[in-house]
This record gives sequence, C-alpha cells and structure tokens, in this order.
Amino acid sequence: MKSFINTFLLKVIFVAVLLLGTACEKSQVEDKQDKPVQPFPENPFYWSYKGEPILLLGGTWQDNLFNHPEGLEGHLELLMSVGGNYVRNTMSHRNVGNVFAYAKTAEGYFDLDKFNEAYWDRFATFLKICHDKDIIVQLEIWDPWDHYEDHQSFGGWSHHPFNPVNTMTFTPETSRLPIAVDYPPRSEPSEHAFFRTVPDLDNNEMVLSYQQAYVDQLLSISLPFPNVIYCINNESGEELAWSNYWAAYLHQKGQEKGVKVQVTEMRRREDVQAADHRLVFDDPQHYTFVDISQNNAFSGLGQRHYDNIQYVRDYLSQNPRPINNIKNYGAARHGEEESIARFCRMVFAGAASARFHRPHPLEDPKDHEAATDFGLGLSPKAQRVIQSMRQVSDKLALTKANPRNDLLSEREENEAYLLAEEGKQYAIYFPLDAGDGQVLLDMNGAKGKWQIAWVNVSENTWLDTIEEVEINGKAPIQKPERGHWACVILPSE
Repeated sequence: MKSFINTFLLKVIFVAVLLLGTACEKSQVEDKQDKPVQPFPENPFYWSYKGEPILLLGGTWQDNLFNHPEGLEGHLELLMSVGGNYVRNTMSHRNVGNVFAYAKTAEGYFDLDKFNEAYWDRFATFLKICHDKDIIVQLEIWDPWDHYEDHQSFGGWSHHPFNPVNTMTFTPETSRLPIAVDYPPRSEPSEHAFFRTVPDLDNNEMVLSYQQAYVDQLLSISLPFPNVIYCINNESGEELAWSNYWAAYLHQKGQEKGVKVQVTEMRRREDVQAADHRLVFDDPQHYTFVDISQNNAFSGLGQRHYDNIQYVRDYLSQNPRPINNIKNYGAARHGEEESIARFCRMVFAGAASARFHRPHPLEDPKDHEAATDFGLGLSPKAQRVIQSMRQVSDKLALTKANPRNDLLSEREENEAYLLAEEGKQYAIYFPLDAGDGQVLLDMNGAKGKWQIAWVNVSENTWLDTIEEVEINGKAPIQKPERGHWACVILPSE
C-alpha cells in the first residue's frame, strides 16, 4: 500500500511539473508576442520585434500609404511575399483621392476643432493591416512638402488646413502664420512660423495647442500598435529645438501609456557628417535610432555611400542604435543599377533597414506604380532585390556579423563588400561593374570544408551548384559573371 501511495504521488508531482513547464513555455511565447519593435539588446545596431532580431527591408509605391486605401492590403501582401517587412508612412495629403485631417464647414473652410473621421479611420485601418502582417511602420509626423511651396495635387502650404486663408479657426493676425510660402524645404532653418511654435522658439501657444491636438489624436491611434516607430520630420532643416520638443512630447505621451516610443529625426543635409546630423547622433535621450536617408541622395555614391554608413556606425559605437534608411532614391538621380547597389550596400554596411523610395507621384495609379524614376518602389526589379537580400540575410546569423572589408585583399574601390563573423560565416556583395569581380578573402583560422552559394541579386536566381571548397588561409572569391551578385560562405554540414 505504501509503495502504491509513493508511486501515485510521484505521478502527481510529474504531471504538476509538466503542466507548470507547459504554462511557463506558453507564458514565454506570449511575452515574446507582446514585445514591441525595439533595438536588439545583443546588437543594438539592429531591431528586434516580438523578441527576435529582424532586418527591415521594404519598397512601396507611395509615401503616405494610409491615404491610399484602394488596393492597400494587396500591395502589402505583395511586399510580404518577397520578404519585405518595412514601410514608410508620412501623415500627408498630397494626391487626388487623399483626405485631410480636419472637417470642413459648409463654406469650405477647415475647422481645426473637428477632425475628419475618414482620415483617421484610414490611418487606423492601415496600422491594423500592418500589425496583422508583422510589418514595421516608420511613421513621419510632419512632412515639410505639405507646408512649403505647392507640391503635387494637394501638397503645399496653399492647400494646408493650418493656412489662415483655409481655416475658420484663426486669422493671420491671431495665428501669426503666413498665408503664402513660395520656397521649398531647406537644409537650414527658415522663417516659416509653423515650425517655430514651440517654447524655445516663437512660443506660439495658440497654434501649438492645435499641433498638440493633432499629435494627440495620432498617438491615440498609433500607441497601442507595437510595430510603429516614429520620425519627427521628413528631411527637415528647421531648428533642432522644434524636433527636440516633439521628440520629448512623444516620449512623455508614451510613458503615460506605458509605451517605450522609438523616435528619430531625419535631417535634410546630404552630408551625414554635418553638424545637425551629429546633434541627432549625440542625443540618444531624444532619438533612440537614426535615419540617414539623405546619404542615399546625390552625395552618397559608390564606395563613398558605404563609407558614410561606416562613419555613422563608428560615431555611434559607444552608444549603438539602429541606422535606418527609409528612402533609397532611384533612376532619375543615379540610374537603377546604382539604386540596387545602394540597397545592397546598406545591408552589407550593417544598417538596420533598407527601403526603395517610391517613384515620382503620377496621378494615374497604374502609371505611378509602374514608374521607377525617383525610386524603384515595389516594381518587379525591386521585388527581386528585396527577396535576394532577405534570402541572403536569412542564411546568416546576421546580428553576429559585422562589416569587415579589412578581410578582403586585391579589392578595388566599390568592388566588393563583406559581412563576416570570423571563422563562422561570411557573405560578400559584388556590385554590377566595379573591378574584375575577384577578391581574396582572409579566412585564416577557418578550417575544413566550406560551401559557397551564389545569387544574382537583380534577378533573384540562385546558382544550382553550391561550390564546396577546402579552406586554408586566403580564399579566392570570383563572382560568376557580370551583374549584381552576392555569395554566402558557410561551413559544410
């Protein structure tokens, strides 16, 4: 009888331990599911989401996706199907079919005390779709192209609800806002009073209260979503006091809701070593990640494009943060091949994100979506490149690798770019034309047999044959033929 009782107790204890273990495992999974996008603790140059490290890759046909609801879900599904997980969303109203944030009176004036439900419903629906699909949204609150000279159908100050001639809420005298702005966004501070309302500048309490109400409404919708990161402005040259105010405001509102908000500021200057960029880099309290998209404009070409990213990584090395690239410009500036090369260099430079900029907006949606001038968007070519970079990065333990061009010899300028975890994993990207496509990879300390897998990046075609080599010292690596190629070099199993 005593033996039976002991056996029964052991079984009870076993079942209890089993149930407890199952409950713990379930709790750990649920905890991970609740973790928002945030810098990856083991390597803060990258992001994590739901507790797992991620590389953000994207390309879309519009900047203000929320304000283009027709076909939106299908477009995001296409992005997902090729390995994309990253979109840009400016809170903008530039195009035919877009709606504004505020209701209008019968006389056609904006009433800044009444929001337009259609605008905010579109925003909420967009965020929900992205959340359901595990797509990370980089959200830009103020887009200067809506506030300066006219731009596209409804972009520009002449159309803006805050322009005193467009609203019944205030006048030019009471608001101290201009009725005409005939210049574009600049790389240096302007006299535009909309961007000077904060206490450290003009302390325009009336207009600031309406700006705060707008941001409060935005955050009431966005803060519950764990897949959103925030950018104060799109390529602004205005005073940092404006940006700092709103960064602090976002952090405060997030804290009130128990949310750690991830914030950056995108500066307009193309030189990432300029002083206003460094002011952002030096301020991790306000800016928990950085965006260097202007490096992908005229100043960042070829080897210099890569070197600029390395400058930023080195500058942030004592306090590493994700380095994002929400815009990668296209054919109108440098040609499609350079756009492809920049996308790949971002990944191989150790950046946290890469996204193809949208084409120059055209009113006809079919024409717009097919264009590739200002950016490759989510064109067929962009799809193939995104998929290639996703497949390459998935073959690596990416957050354990680092940019290591120092391990390459017989390398010409802009010929090849290396990610490596010495002795464990290597990946090399070869742009289209630079050099002869052959380098020596220093693999001293790596022994045994290794496999080399090749992908034609712009075609997303992998070679059927995986090369197997015996490593002893420096390994010659030759790309198969002309084109954008990447290889992954891993130990044979």
